[in-house]
Amino acid sequence: MTIQKSAEDYLEAMLMLKNERGYIRSIDIAEKLGVTKPSVSYATKRLRENGYITMDPAGMIVLTDAGLEIAERIYERHELITSLFVRIGVSPETAREDACKIEHDLSAETFEAIRKVVESWV
Repeated sequence: MTIQKSAEDYLEAMLMLKNERGYIRSIDIAEKLGVTKPSVSYATKRLRENGYITMDPAGMIVLTDAGLEIAERIYERHELITSLFVRIGVSPETAREDACKIEHDLSAETFEAIRKVVESWV
């Protein structure tokens, strides 16, 4: 199944919130992504329908195994690409922004090549 970039962004943001706070709330997603609560409601509805998230009785969002797999893949790409850009002299803020723009579109081959280069620097 192909997942849209915006859905990947939501899943990645959810993973980041889970790691930062230990829980995921819709209001925090809206704040993190700079979107409206109705946008988050629409996105979470679609993500639930596609089996990427569930909601517990208290309204907290929980990533399913499928959602977590996508979120971790995108987050790994984001972190590695950001690291590469910072290493070559891009400011951290610009590096994060640019990584977010390209993390979805890189082929597996290109990403693995980037990983090898970055790991060789360590």
